[in-house]
Amino acid sequence: MAIIAKPTQDFVPIKAIRDGVLIMKDGFYSSVLMISSINFALKSEEEQDAIIFQFQNFLNSLDFSMQIFIQSRKLDIGPYLNRLRDAEKKQTNELLRIQTREYIEFVKNFVKSTEIVTKTFFAVVPFKPEGMETIRKKGGIGGIFSSKLFKPKKNEAREEGDDKFDEYKIQLQQRMDVVSQGLVRCGLKVAPLNTEEIIELFYKLFNPGELERESTETSITSLLKKK
Repeated sequence: MAIIAKPTQDFVPIKAIRDGVLIMKDGFYSSVLMISSINFALKSEEEQDAIIFQFQNFLNSLDFSMQIFIQSRKLDIGPYLNRLRDAEKKQTNELLRIQTREYIEFVKNFVKSTEIVTKTFFAVVPFKPEGMETIRKKGGIGGIFSSKLFKPKKNEAREEGDDKFDEYKIQLQQRMDVVSQGLVRCGLKVAPLNTEEIIELFYKLFNPGELERESTETSITSLLKKK
C-alpha cells in the first residue's frame, strides 16, 4: 500500500502571516515581540529587587494570557570569521596581520572545544476574537453539537475573521502596547517582528540544521539596536 506524504503545511497551525500578525488555523491572532536580556546576576541587590517588583507588577496588570518563548541555538561564527579574514587581507601592518590570523585560529579552536549557545527571547501575544470559543465548543469532539448536522461550516470562523482583520489587529496592537510598556519598565528593550522576520523565525525553528544565512544574520537582532 502506497504511503501518501502530507505537505508540511498540514502540520503547521498557521493559516497566514499578514502585517506582522499570525493568523492561526483555529481563528486566533498572535503577534511576536523580541525581547533583550539583562545580566541579572551583575545587578546590585537593590536593582534586583526593583526588577523583580516591576516584573511582578507587569504580570499582575495583565488581564490576558501571553507566552514567553526562549530559543537556544548553537552560535554560528562563520560570518564573524569571514569578516576577520577580510580584515586580515586589508591589513597593511605585517604584525597586525599575524595577530589577526592567530586570533582567528584561537576563536576556531575555542568554539570547537566549547559549545557556545546563543539565547533569544520572545513574547507571543495572542488575541481571541469574541465568539471563537463558542464556535469551537459547538464543533468540538464530544460536545452537544458534535454531529455533522450541527457543526459549523469548514473555515466559517476564519472567513469571518478575515473580514475583520483590521479590527482584530487594532485590538491585538493594544495588547502588544501593554506588554511592551510593562517589559520596558523592567529595563528591557522590546521590538515587534514584522512579517518577513516572523517567517524567518519559523523557518529556522522548523529547519534547525540549516546554517545561518549571512544576509539575514543581523536582520532580527538589529531591531533592538534601533530602539
